[in-house]
Amino acid sequence: MSDWNDQTITEFRANEGRVGGPFEGAPMLLLHHRGRKSGREYVTPTMYLANEDDPDSIYIFATKGGAATNPEWYVNLVAAGNATIERGTETYDVTVREITGPDHDRIYAVQAQRYPGFAEYERQTAGIRTIPVLELKRR
Repeated sequence: MSDWNDQTITEFRANEGRVGGPFEGAPMLLLHHRGRKSGREYVTPTMYLANEDDPDSIYIFATKGGAATNPEWYVNLVAAGNATIERGTETYDVTVREITGPDHDRIYAVQAQRYPGFAEYERQTAGIRTIPVLELKRR
């Protein structure tokens, strides 16, 4: 995974936030977060969904490719409550808030409709875990 992340990060930065391959045309960002135990900084590429009602808010999804457990970056973000993102050519700080209940379901459904892989991740995790949705709001 690290090699894939490194290649995606390099491509993202070289192409003003755009990448090719399976993510061509998808909205991508680079998520900077600190390990809650190690304090080490990590950078994780992930897709996002823009909040059409608030240009300062976007949503990310802790799918981990449909795995049975949440990704470490999710646990780190929830513990910290903030992060830094690279979106396009811009880098800025964000606050982190987990979305639950009907808002979670509505937002996830939009992402799954736009990108069917997300519907598959939801199917794979059914009965095991609910895929977290996080709001990242510009500080």
